[in-house]
This record gives sequence, structure tokens and C-alpha cells, in this order.
Amino acid sequence: MSISTEQGQWDYEAYAAIPKDDKKHEIVNGEHFVNPAPNLYHQELSRHIQIQLYTQIEIKRFGKVIDAPVDLQLSNHDIVQPDLVVVMRQRYDILTPTKILGIPDLVVEILSASNSDHDLKTKRKLYESAGIPEYWIVSPENHDVLQLILVDGVYVEQTENESISMKTSPYAIVDLTRVW
Repeated sequence: MSISTEQGQWDYEAYAAIPKDDKKHEIVNGEHFVNPAPNLYHQELSRHIQIQLYTQIEIKRFGKVIDAPVDLQLSNHDIVQPDLVVVMRQRYDILTPTKILGIPDLVVEILSASNSDHDLKTKRKLYESAGIPEYWIVSPENHDVLQLILVDGVYVEQTENESISMKTSPYAIVDLTRVW
């Protein structure tokens, strides 16, 4: 299938028409981004974080912990695929059979050498402007997590390297010494 959408004009309909190709496609402000599939270490870190969040959130029925690939649609021109997404029970209305449509409680991105600026700059700006309350940026190279908490519409950051705790209930804690 051929897609004739001009750069800067991408919407969900054009995004949904992209043929499956084992690459990560995202739309930010109508601009199409393509990245290769993550490496095995990236996936290992994601799994280690997911398991810890899952046992404290999903097993206890506080919310859902969803791993990639999953479409997170923040607007008609903003569709991303975070590594992990946490949606607490009170926001279940944003879960659809095919995607997450709205603002989750926590988004986790794991940096890849090929696209770290995308997560550190482009997606940070998108998540902040969309009003995502908490965003974790995991650095496999530095063995730390940049935790961004939305305060008065602006992310306040701190770096954690031993453990990290969600700033909202149920205050799930990830032991980072068990992630690396």
C-alpha cells in the first residue's frame, strides 16, 4: 500500500495504513518518525521494569501495565509507541480494543543509541504538552532513570540510580539494581 501523506500532515488514518514492517512508526505533531526495532538489552530492561510494576499494580488490580508495541494516541496527529505505559483504574476509559486513546498515568521510554534525542527532546515536549503526569527516561548506558513529574504544566526532573517510585498511588517502586 502506498501512503501519499506529506510530512507534517500525518494523522491517525495515515498512521493506521502503514504496512507492518517490524519497525517502530510514530507520529508527533503530524511528522512521521521511523526507528528500527529495539535491541535485546533494551527489551530485557523493559521486561525487568515491567515485571516489577506489574506485580505492584496489575496483580493488585490498581491498574494496567502495558508493554510495547502499543499505540498511544494523544491527538489525531500524535501517535507514539512507548516502551511501557501505566494506566490506573480510574483512567480505564482511555483503553480501547486497539489502542490507548488519552493521557496515561506513567510513560516509560528506554533510550536507544539510534534515537535518544527523540525520547529526550521530541517526546518529552509532546508528553509535557499533553499533560502526562509522569515520564521515566531509562538510560541503559548510564544505568539510571530520569524521572519527570508534571508540576503546573512543566516537567520537574530528578535522576534515580538505585530505586524509583511512582509519585501517584499506589507509589509502585522499581528496584533499579534488579533492572541492570
